[in-house]
Amino acid sequence: MSQIASLAHAQAAAAAITQYLTVNLGAEEYAIDILAVREIRGWTPVTRIPQAPSYVLGVLNLRGAIVPVLDLRLRFGLAREEYNATTVTVIITVAGRQFGVVVDGVSDVLDVEATAIKPVPDMGTAVDTEYLKGLTSVAQRMVLLLDVDKLLQPQDAQMLEAALPAAGDVKAVA
Repeated sequence: MSQIASLAHAQAAAAAITQYLTVNLGAEEYAIDILAVREIRGWTPVTRIPQAPSYVLGVLNLRGAIVPVLDLRLRFGLAREEYNATTVTVIITVAGRQFGVVVDGVSDVLDVEATAIKPVPDMGTAVDTEYLKGLTSVAQRMVLLLDVDKLLQPQDAQMLEAALPAAGDVKAVA
């Protein structure tokens, strides 16, 4: 194989690998495309937004930008847990919009080959899988790959933007 062909083959192989940040919600492990992750912050209280959906905790001021914050446990219909020293907010950018997701903790970064991603099985109407784009197996455990584009629905973003002028009047919640 020529040197150029070897280089092209190596580039194609590298392109088929996507890196994911793994996060924990209880015993479950989820993964977020690393290209969407802007930063990982320790938990800090946020400013509550009146009449926001229960999973929208509020907003935080991130170096002058007002960023909505979602509790991923509540978004997925799980029980809320007390925030502690391992609770983090992962700041994500999707379609030019930043938002934070609160998770129990972060684990590591995975290299996932495109061929290792399995489709989400059809679980009927009892389980909402719209936030998942696939599954992958890592060392005898299943990791659920999140579709971050679907975490903050357009109507949620519009509601938050409409409520932001009133955000200065509300108190931070822990």
